[in-house]
Amino acid sequence: MQLTSFTDYGLRALIYLANLPEGELTSITKVTDTYGVSRNHMVKIINKLGQLGYVETVRGKNGGIRLGMPAGNIVLGHVVRAIEPLQIVNCAPDFCNITPACQLKGILADARNAFLNELDKYTLLTLVDNNPPLRVLLGLPAEH
Repeated sequence: MQLTSFTDYGLRALIYLANLPEGELTSITKVTDTYGVSRNHMVKIINKLGQLGYVETVRGKNGGIRLGMPAGNIVLGHVVRAIEPLQIVNCAPDFCNITPACQLKGILADARNAFLNELDKYTLLTLVDNNPPLRVLLGLPAEH
């Protein structure tokens, strides 16, 4: 299973924000520069993460973005469920004529659920806690 670039960069944006000192604001431009993704794409990602409460956006001259909740409360499986289109195959009867008898869709659903259940074991904090090399790679001070 491969995540869409939207979900991939959404997780990366959260990782970046989780490495900032609590409450510190940053800009979408800094996140896009760090990962080399288009600003337009990242704006859409941050907007979606903001709608879901994972990112807080602060408007105004001194505005920016930051995590919308503690990293320990952001369960990876929940993030993926919220932003990833999880339909692995198209089983619509007008698309696939074996849908009524197909057992593959059930097996794929089980596999998808196992994947998500594994992600549910981890939070954003799991990815960033006590990880100074990550901070350096993100262009942030080793300690905050």
